[in-house]
Amino acid sequence: MSTLSDYGLIIGVMIAISLASFASADPELLQDVCVADLSSGVKMNGFACKSNISADDFFFAGLAKPGLTNNTFGATVTPASVQQITGLNTLGVSMARIDYAPGGLNPPHTHPRATEIIFVLEGELDVGFITTENKLFSKTIKKGEIFTFPRSLIHFQINNGKVPAAVIAAFNSQLPGTQRVANAVFASSPTVEDVVLTKTFQVGTKQVEKIKSRLAPKK
Repeated sequence: MSTLSDYGLIIGVMIAISLASFASADPELLQDVCVADLSSGVKMNGFACKSNISADDFFFAGLAKPGLTNNTFGATVTPASVQQITGLNTLGVSMARIDYAPGGLNPPHTHPRATEIIFVLEGELDVGFITTENKLFSKTIKKGEIFTFPRSLIHFQINNGKVPAAVIAAFNSQLPGTQRVANAVFASSPTVEDVVLTKTFQVGTKQVEKIKSRLAPKK
């Protein structure tokens, strides 16, 4: 299992580098490195650079182990973006690991700043994305296979198998952003008016309130 994980991580890094070379979504860098100062109060398109840097600013071990999947959706995303690896600031790449229990779902969502490409470490997934013409492109992918989700389009992954599954994802942005469709419309702050939701989804107020209560952030 460890050998497979190591192999997957290597493939993921190669994918990220490839994405950066021809399809960078972030602005071009103007210096060798600009390690993010996440504590800076300066607001800009990205993060301010800190002065004292080390090799640790470019290191992250968080994708080596599976994430816990004992949650509502049975899936966990472990990001490796500029917020975890500050040395990614201005470099236009990031990664993530996604683990799925049997039946686990990474629900419909978008990445507004990046195209995503996934490499299956283990298991089998049904995946798909939806175009702006509401056409679904879906496929079943297995260990060692790759699938791509175009930038900003709604997409999902679900493990319909009987064993756990895992993927390594790469993005052509240091901070791709994730917006889950259901949370965006039912759990925004302040909340969207019920009349908008009832007319949009053709359901009653009680159904809307029930969904809102389920998606509300845990206090």
